Amino acid sequence: MKHTPLLRLSAFLPLAAGLFISLAGLSQPARAATETAVFAGGCFWCVESDFDKVAGVIETTSGYAGGTEASPNYQTVSAGQTGYAESVRVTFDNSKVSYSQLVEYFWKTIDPTVQDRQFCDEGHQYRTAIFYQNDAQKKVAEASKAKLVASGKFPHVYTEVAPVLNFYPAESYHQNYYQKNPIRYEFYRLNCGRDNRVKELWGKSVH
Repeated sequence: MKHTPLLRLSAFLPLAAGLFISLAGLSQPARAATETAVFAGGCFWCVESDFDKVAGVIETTSGYAGGTEASPNYQTVSAGQTGYAESVRVTFDNSKVSYSQLVEYFWKTIDPTVQDRQFCDEGHQYRTAIFYQNDAQKKVAEASKAKLVASGKFPHVYTEVAPVLNFYPAESYHQNYYQKNPIRYEFYRLNCGRDNRVKELWGKSVH
């Protein structure tokens, strides 16, 4: 009889341990389901700044996409010597903002009516593009572009929908440029006429 309390306690130990593990699991915060999207909209400083304003966006990275050669750099890309476009990789929490919503937002930040240029920047490296990473993104991007074309809002929509192929982050001094060099950035953006043109096309600017 003296051993009965110990036996009873040992009988509950597996249950207690299981309960502890269960409660410990409940106390852990749910991890966000993150995805990435890649867009080209002219100057990547501006695209990065625009997407940083979106709730649910975790991080933006300026870089180069749409080409095939290894290790592109700003000098060769900006000179139009590669097939790359200045682009931005957007990392986002898909429980707060969907890929489809990002695509729709993207349209409102660019001029899709011109080919191989954006605002004051000219060349294939400044083309607009939605670079998809899988079939699901491709379907969303193509449907969104088709809807815009069918709307008749613009005579031509030159923004391409293409596989990302490669994405290379740009040099460190380009990352968060609008935050590191706010005066130079605002001067560039104003003189490039980006916001005035966006407002003319879409009725308002996100800037």
